[in-house]
Amino acid sequence: MPTFELYAKEPEEPLWQVPASGAARFSWEYDDGRDRLLALYQKGKDKQWDGQKRIDWDLEVDPCDPLGTPDEAMTLYGTPYWAKMTDKDKGELRKHYASWQFSQFLHGEQGAMVCAARIVESVPDLDAKFYSATQTMDEARHAEIYGRFLHEKIGMLYPINDNLQALLGDTLRDSRWDMPYLGMQVLIEGLALAAFGMIRDTTDKPLPKQILAYVMQDEARHVAFGRMALRDYYKQLTDAERREREEFVIEGCYLMRDRLRGVEVLENFGIPKAEAEAYSEKSEFLQLFRQLLFSRIVPCVKDIGLWGKRLQQAYVDMGVFEMGDSNLDLLMAQDEEIAEKLDAERFAAEERERVAEVEEAIEQGQHLGG
Repeated sequence: MPTFELYAKEPEEPLWQVPASGAARFSWEYDDGRDRLLALYQKGKDKQWDGQKRIDWDLEVDPCDPLGTPDEAMTLYGTPYWAKMTDKDKGELRKHYASWQFSQFLHGEQGAMVCAARIVESVPDLDAKFYSATQTMDEARHAEIYGRFLHEKIGMLYPINDNLQALLGDTLRDSRWDMPYLGMQVLIEGLALAAFGMIRDTTDKPLPKQILAYVMQDEARHVAFGRMALRDYYKQLTDAERREREEFVIEGCYLMRDRLRGVEVLENFGIPKAEAEAYSEKSEFLQLFRQLLFSRIVPCVKDIGLWGKRLQQAYVDMGVFEMGDSNLDLLMAQDEEIAEKLDAERFAAEERERVAEVEEAIEQGQHLGG
């Protein structure tokens, strides 16, 4: 079914065109590169996978409870609106929220694919071009997977959120080659990783858990790539140039924080926008979710050398300053381990099933022979 028939709210424009500026850069040095970046490129090649085969698409999903979301996590929980809702209404609300969340993941992954391709074009170093080419393929796979999940398992999509679109547009319109790294690899990817991780670690539904675990295994490499490239480059910047990047980060973080409310969903249920925003701001679960979402961004921003006073104060205002001391390497290692463990458990279970089938066939054969 065409995607436009599944949108809960029709997108404002069927094709979003972002005017691009900046230079395509060619490097004629083919036998040089940073060992750690080339090693990441090799890992990117080794870890390619097929979303059609690695994920068990035969697993059933209840569209009215696709993630096993508890009542307490719903923004309307405890409000007069919730008290009036039937079980069917609550199931429909869960469907809309899951559709909204995964739609933003989908749109973000398409943005990541475009940004990775932009990095291939504009970054001056060949080792970075090599790695970005593998990331472009990763992001295409992620968009494919989220799109399939929304089409086949939920049957509903939401348009791109205004704030996510604004940050993507700012990232892509900037002519400086490092900005797709900063906007996408650090801000959007960092926030997405935290959102993916929270759902991965709380859902009891096997299909979304698989999707998120495997996507996060790729994303851990992408954030590592952004950290390597920007840490090296930002050491060379003047104070004025560094402040420009910090202003971009501040604005982007506020946009991302405000993106998280899902007000569009409540509006679809007839709740006025101002009232929907007020309920969202009061939601204890959403406040916790917001803080956790910056667990990947703040330490990464600090690590690449953007840590001026205005940026630090912005993080204090958001209540996430202390996350600058989080161990990002440990979080990324855990993302990889969780995906590998999930694979091992799945393949062990499949092997046990095959052994049981063989033993049953042998037993039946013996009975027939007797």
